[in-house]
Parts: sequence; C-alpha cells; structure tokens
Amino acid sequence: MRVPCAVGTLKLTLRRKKIILQKIIFTICIISTMNVLIVSLLVCALMALTTAAAVPEAEPGQKTGPLVQEGKSHIVKRSSSCPGGWTAYNGRCFLYVPTAMTWARAERNCQSLGGNLASVHNVHEYHEIQRLIVKTSYEYKMAWIGGSDAEEKGTWLWSDGSRFSYANWCRGQPDNYRGSQQCIQMNFGEGKCWDDAKCSVRHPFVCSKTIR
Repeated sequence: MRVPCAVGTLKLTLRRKKIILQKIIFTICIISTMNVLIVSLLVCALMALTTAAAVPEAEPGQKTGPLVQEGKSHIVKRSSSCPGGWTAYNGRCFLYVPTAMTWARAERNCQSLGGNLASVHNVHEYHEIQRLIVKTSYEYKMAWIGGSDAEEKGTWLWSDGSRFSYANWCRGQPDNYRGSQQCIQMNFGEGKCWDDAKCSVRHPFVCSKTIR
C-alpha cells in the first residue's frame, strides 16, 4: 500500500500553499501601505499648492506685511501709548476721575497713577479737558486741576512742575476769599472758567502725565 506516501505528499502540498498564501498576504499589505503613503503625499502636496496659490506674491520692491481678513480695513492702528481709560492729547495722557476728593488727596491719587493733577498750557488743552468731563458726567462739572499757590501767596504753580504760562480765570478771580483759597477749580460759574477755592473742598479731578 502507498497510502503513507500519498498523505505525506498532501501535507507538503498544503504547507507550500500556506507559504504562498502568506507571501501573497504580505505582498498585499505592503502594496496597501504604499498606496496609503502615496495618497497621503498627494494630499499634502495638493494642500501645499493650494496654500501657495492663496498667498499673493509681493511685487519687486513692495514690502510685505501681515495678512488682513477680507472686508477688513487695511489700516493698521498703532496701540496708544496711554493706559486704558486715559485719553492722549498733545503729547500727554489725561484722565477724568469722577470721585470727589480734596485737592491734596486728588493729587496723591494722580501720583499713584504715575501723573499729577492736570496742568493746562493753552485754551485747546482746556477745551479737551472740558470735553473729557462732559463725556463722562454729561455736564460741565467743577473739577480740580493742578494749580496752587500754597507755597507762596499769589504765585501759582502747577503740581507737575511745568511752567504756569496760561490762565483762564473767571472775572475777579483769583480773589483768595477770606484768605483760604489756594487751589484751582475749573468749570466755575457761567463762564466755566477758573476760580481759586479752598483746597479742603471735595471735587472730581483731572490727572495728566507725559506719554512715554
């Protein structure tokens, strides 16, 4: 009988088929992996080309700048040198504080913010300060500014040390009523001008500081 020989041949054949099948599967896996890599590379290349096409090239001699969104202004606004809440005008920052304080306490408060009670050097600055007050309080409220003659009667000085070269006194002022009025309040009377007042009176106030 030749049965054992036939069985051995069958096993050998099955083993060869198994090996061939494994090779086929391995080859398919390699081909599939390569296809995935090729597709990924094609997608990346397509995205790169799309991005490059979306960014216009600068003309010779043209400076490049940050991209802006469509429909937005191309004007780049420079950030203000004044802190938030302050208003820049003529090289200085101004802040109206609506909280009523004595002149001395208001000055200390301005100093804690890096400035002083506001000095005023021309009518344009005065009108700008008035505008700030009206913008916040909706009226021409009386307020402290930085002028005082506390050091020497009749010699008015600004607390920030700048030259006292401009004044907007109301008619008949300063009068130093009863000898105790040594600080300047603005927006006084119908003329919304300056008056000397007792420094212990409580008023809102305006701070100023130089733009750094």
